[in-house]
Amino acid sequence: MAQELANRSIGVLVEDQFEDLELWYPVIRMREAGARVALLGTGATIYHGKHGLSALPDGPVSSAIAMDMDALIIPGGYAPDRMRGDESLLALVRDMAEQGRPVAFICHAGWVPISAGIVRGRRVTSAPSIRDDLVNAGAEWEDSEVVQDGPLISSRHPGDLPAFCRTLIAALAR
Repeated sequence: MAQELANRSIGVLVEDQFEDLELWYPVIRMREAGARVALLGTGATIYHGKHGLSALPDGPVSSAIAMDMDALIIPGGYAPDRMRGDESLLALVRDMAEQGRPVAFICHAGWVPISAGIVRGRRVTSAPSIRDDLVNAGAEWEDSEVVQDGPLISSRHPGDLPAFCRTLIAALAR
């Protein structure tokens, strides 16, 4: 098994009503590649996905420090709407982007970078239903399986997860 992400640390944001595949597929894929992956929650002791899977956080997002992570993943579902109200979570997203560390988001997770104020002038993709939100926040939206622009890596839906993970791994393996 390739260990292209050995010595890399990745945070994955988690909140209730996450899209199960968009959380667990990247977590498993990044661990397969050798990364240390930590689930960062907003305060609960357990989170429940839209389709029945659960997730136990490794720690609170309020204690996470951007300098300690090489990348941040934001899964979609209904969770991003809850996440974007947490100021410590938004501060972490902003810090990661400002430091040029990858912030990878999929589907409805684009709401979090919007609220963090990091999409203006960037090319992104998302679930089509939040296209207007991203465009109104100053992003250039395109309908592609994955878009990478600076530190931002975005995809549309669970069907794009292979390309999403390949792109994040390639960005971190440099």
